[in-house]
Amino acid sequence: MTLGHVAFLGSGETSLAGGRIFEALARLIPDPLRIAILETPAGFELNTSLVAGRVGDFFATRLQNYKPTIDLIPARKKGTEFSPDNPEILKPLLQANMIFMGPGSPSYLARQLQGTLTWDIIRARHRQGATLIFASAATISVGQWVLPVYEIYKVGEDVHAKNGLGFFSDFGMHLSFIPHWNNADGGVDLDTSRCFVGMERFKQWCDLLPPDNTTIGLDEHTGLIIDLEAGTCEVSGVSSVSIVRECNPEIYSSGSKFALKEIGEFQLPDPLEKDIPPSVWRMTVDVQKVEAEPPSEVLVLLEQRRQARANKDFAASDHLRDEIAALGWKVKDTKEGQKLER
Repeated sequence: MTLGHVAFLGSGETSLAGGRIFEALARLIPDPLRIAILETPAGFELNTSLVAGRVGDFFATRLQNYKPTIDLIPARKKGTEFSPDNPEILKPLLQANMIFMGPGSPSYLARQLQGTLTWDIIRARHRQGATLIFASAATISVGQWVLPVYEIYKVGEDVHAKNGLGFFSDFGMHLSFIPHWNNADGGVDLDTSRCFVGMERFKQWCDLLPPDNTTIGLDEHTGLIIDLEAGTCEVSGVSSVSIVRECNPEIYSSGSKFALKEIGEFQLPDPLEKDIPPSVWRMTVDVQKVEAEPPSEVLVLLEQRRQARANKDFAASDHLRDEIAALGWKVKDTKEGQKLER
């Protein structure tokens, strides 16, 4: 199995820069493209489905050439009908090969996904090849440590750090992420960089973290694409990404490529399903096995196409080939006969 790509956006998930990143990643995914968008980051909002829906509409338009199937996953809050532990609402997530989480509250998202079925499925699917894309609040939440932006910037709590989902800890890396790194909404009167908390408070937050932590700051409309298989990182977008150790940034501008080891030593879990509940791993693997077998509808069309070609009715043959393609399968004509591929 192949590890999927992981991408982080500093902001602008529905901007031109975000669209280019999505398209670059979609090109690497075998047909059919199945996108799952998690509602969890804004699950506390009354319009959470609209927040996720706007991203879904953007995907549908920007990636229309890839004919994606797009599902919104309403895993909003533990202990409710829309719990991240409810297997019924998570079914599309089992088949997704591109998974997106975006705007909302970083601390809320980390709290709602920690130790849940949803988070286990996301991790399992990534180890089975699915691409993960995190933007805005989700970028912060999946790191080792959360910068509680709303609590500090809006509520006025003292600077503190919360536990994140620690996605990269599975690979022996302690990484934290800060989007909106170069935000300037405050103008000359207020420093809103470092995701709105400003450099002074960011320095206080940074000093609270263990020395083995590396923080990655993402400028607005800028993303970082990590290829764990190749061990490479690529900066895409309009500005730069900062790698911060002991609060000292090393800056990589858009278009830069550098080795993954620049941000930490990567270790593949052995076995690959380590730290994922066996039942979840089996669940995701079994779905992929079922998906690998063509459904009866496709086999019927394939037989009709064989007969059409035998009768030299090539117009009908081409039409049937297109019908099969619409169901997610490609027909290849070989010396041995017709062959189906996903």
